[in-house]
Amino acid sequence: MLVPDIHIRKILYATDLSENAKYAFAYAVNLSQTYKAGLTIMHVFEETARTEDLILSYISASQWEEIQKRNEEDARAILISKQQGHVTIGAVLQQFLAGARDESGKPAEFVVDEIVVERGNPVEKIIEVSESRHCDLIVMGSRGLGMIGKLMLGSTVQRTIQKSKIPVLVVRYPEK
Repeated sequence: MLVPDIHIRKILYATDLSENAKYAFAYAVNLSQTYKAGLTIMHVFEETARTEDLILSYISASQWEEIQKRNEEDARAILISKQQGHVTIGAVLQQFLAGARDESGKPAEFVVDEIVVERGNPVEKIIEVSESRHCDLIVMGSRGLGMIGKLMLGSTVQRTIQKSKIPVLVVRYPEK
């Protein structure tokens, strides 16, 4: 059997900012270092019709759009480290980046090509960004919710695997 060379030049790390995503980040960084690949970090604000309908019963559509736009811009600014002071998305991703250290305790060396903050369906946005940025691999965390969790919540990871044209590395959070 012929084993082809694997060339990974660009990695998309998709995070929902959970603890298991933080664990998956270590894999993304290590793969980035091993392959000398650029790393794109992505977070998607998920929009749901039920949530939006509920909100629109309290405020106007133009007010809601302004809030969404402002929050998206704030998150992007925080993620790019141009703005400090919020203890939300920016703090978590800054911790991901700043806390990346090798075994000796020195800061890990890896290249962050881009930080992407999108709004919409996470699966669609992850696929869209992976294709438009010509990524070779997607790295995501999984909680291992089991059958009932998958049926009730659906699985962003599962749907990403089904729709992706490139490999998806799913890093399961270790059980304690």
